[in-house]
Amino acid sequence: MEQYIHIPDNYIQLFLVLAFSLVIGLSQRKLQLKNDEHEPFFGSDRTFALIGILGYILYIIDPITKVFWGCGGIGLMFLLSVNYYFKLYHMRRYGLTSIITACITYCIPTLVMTQPIEFSLLVLVIVLLLTEMKETFISVASRMNNDEFLTLAKFIIIAGIVLPILPNERIFANINLTLRSVWSATVIISGMSYASYLLQKFVFRGSGLLVSGILGGLYSSTATTIVLSRKSKKAPDYLNHRYSGAIITAIGMMFIRIAILLLIFNTPLFWHSWYLFLIMTAVTTTVGLVVYYSKTPTPEQLKQVEIVDDDKNPLEFKVALIFAALFVLFTLITHYTIKEFGTQGLKALSFVVGITDITPFIVNLFQGDFVVSGSLVIVSTFIATFSNNIMKLGYALVLGAKANRKPLLIWLGIVSAVNAILFFFM
Repeated sequence: MEQYIHIPDNYIQLFLVLAFSLVIGLSQRKLQLKNDEHEPFFGSDRTFALIGILGYILYIIDPITKVFWGCGGIGLMFLLSVNYYFKLYHMRRYGLTSIITACITYCIPTLVMTQPIEFSLLVLVIVLLLTEMKETFISVASRMNNDEFLTLAKFIIIAGIVLPILPNERIFANINLTLRSVWSATVIISGMSYASYLLQKFVFRGSGLLVSGILGGLYSSTATTIVLSRKSKKAPDYLNHRYSGAIITAIGMMFIRIAILLLIFNTPLFWHSWYLFLIMTAVTTTVGLVVYYSKTPTPEQLKQVEIVDDDKNPLEFKVALIFAALFVLFTLITHYTIKEFGTQGLKALSFVVGITDITPFIVNLFQGDFVVSGSLVIVSTFIATFSNNIMKLGYALVLGAKANRKPLLIWLGIVSAVNAILFFFM
């Protein structure tokens, strides 16, 4: 009975080739229906299915030398060349997508027969995405600045070229600090900022103040607070609560950012303290959302909201170098502060650091080889964030609208109370 149940491998391979080729052909048929019906396409669903079957037959005839399969590919290329000639000189059409897709379809049998099925499926998915996302690519390209690819090249240089060649020997004998560890931290921070920038510009562009606050807070809550505060001063009174809520939510995202850094640089400590960052994020964002939705402007009023759309790219060499320099500086200061003044000295330093950029300091704490407990590292981190929040509150009060002051002060009071409770139980 088993001999009747068994399906020969050739049957399975042929079915897969037919299925993959037909799916690609259907995608081409869809493109034909969307475009001008007079535009010359090289076949559609049935043609592409037959191309795949032809490739399979010619391949299995002589799988050793593959002469028949090669000759079939040459013949297909000739037909595709004739098609392209007609498009180019008679229709003035320069697209090669359908022609290249036909060539890939002809190669599908070789993938099915020589590669794992997962890889063949991956190729199929990529082909479908590339043929379907033409309008998306056009939209993305229209939003790019002149230096967008230059910025991408910078990130590739700092992450893929500079980082691997840096030595991993200690710079100072008694301090766990190497050029590679410094630059590794710089690459991770730059990557997070760059990813947030890309999401804000290409995925959630024009999504509103709240989304801008969330994504901006993941990049830099201080910069986002300053931008939103300045814009709130020029906004109508009925939109002030929206700006206040977006500012508070942006600050709440700082705790998510810090938790991600802790997960990257000190995973064991993250699993012992993740709930603290979750609590602070939940409290801050809840206050922000309550303020944001406390009043509902009319649709006409919402149209006047100026979307925060800062096209300034955060990935710059000078910014990376400044971060690296601050990282080294804070490593030295922290080392000697703990050595000379102990626990109280580290807490005092954490509060003072809050008036600057706290990211180099906390990353240094997370991955530094200091003789302190994990609980002290977390306490120092929250002290630094508390001090930094006071500084951001000052920016918002000075630069923003007067109507923002009350909700921001209420938020600081709530966060301070939650901080005190958490410190009491730690």
